Amino acid sequence: MPAASPSPATTPATATNPTAPAQARTTSPANRLKGGLGGRFGPVALVVAAGISVQFGAALAVMIMPRAGAAGVVTLRLAAAALVLLAVCRPKVRGYSRADWGTVVAFGVAMAGMNGLFYQSIDRIPLGPAVTLEVLGPLALSVLVSRRLVNLLWAGLALGGVVLLSGHGGGGLGFGSLDPLGAAFAVGAGAMWAAYIVFSARTGRRFPQADGLALAMAVAAVISLPLGVAQAGSALLVPSTLALGLGVAVLSSVLPYTLELLALRRLPAPTFAILMSLEPAIAATAGFLVLHQAMSLLDALAIALVIAASMGAVRAQRG
Repeated sequence: MPAASPSPATTPATATNPTAPAQARTTSPANRLKGGLGGRFGPVALVVAAGISVQFGAALAVMIMPRAGAAGVVTLRLAAAALVLLAVCRPKVRGYSRADWGTVVAFGVAMAGMNGLFYQSIDRIPLGPAVTLEVLGPLALSVLVSRRLVNLLWAGLALGGVVLLSGHGGGGLGFGSLDPLGAAFAVGAGAMWAAYIVFSARTGRRFPQADGLALAMAVAAVISLPLGVAQAGSALLVPSTLALGLGVAVLSSVLPYTLELLALRRLPAPTFAILMSLEPAIAATAGFLVLHQAMSLLDALAIALVIAASMGAVRAQRG
């Protein structure tokens, strides 16, 4: 199922929302920058860059959790990201249908749930196993919605790498030694990740450039704010914590979500979902470089399997 109109001359707004042609033709510097990102780099490169950014942002978030707690870090991340995106995109709020707004709200709910559950997970279990469990959501999505038999093969290969990494990632911790609640949070985050993929693609088709993303991020920030304030309180206002939270927001929300939204306009959802199998490999690398979590030879083999699956998915999509 294509994530965007096949015609590059037709923007998502004009294809599905005839009331917003002026927005689609906006030529502000922010819109030209976002359009350049979508055209200059291939969609696969956008997805890979997004994965690198979000996993190194997650590693940074682990380091600041003792200051603000998991819910506090989520609030800082989403609130800062919403402010940045709203300032850059300056999205219009008129000319959209009730269905358009319903899609944005659903996207924001999925985003808030995905982030909240994932950060609760990495507060309890290592980053590598958490992402390994989380990526099962996109893998399941790829199998459920794919219409090509070959995608089942690549999903199976990626799943094999995920299972192999699960037994040895994060410093040799298998799933049997993980905190059960942390593992459950990771699986729940995976389910919300699958919903995020679906509603990100729909939002990209209904709203021009990254306007829908900015509005959905604001929805997610509003949802997470009460939980963050309840857990962290005044710790959220400490200048050093705010600065680190802004860094997490840029690395884990602003940059990757923008890149993924642009990629989903040109990648089928099944291919995008299989590319998400790269996330455990990227997370293991981030854990090694930032959190000093060692990788074994089996970890390297698992990484090779998920990369091979991703390359196969890309070749299948091009065919």
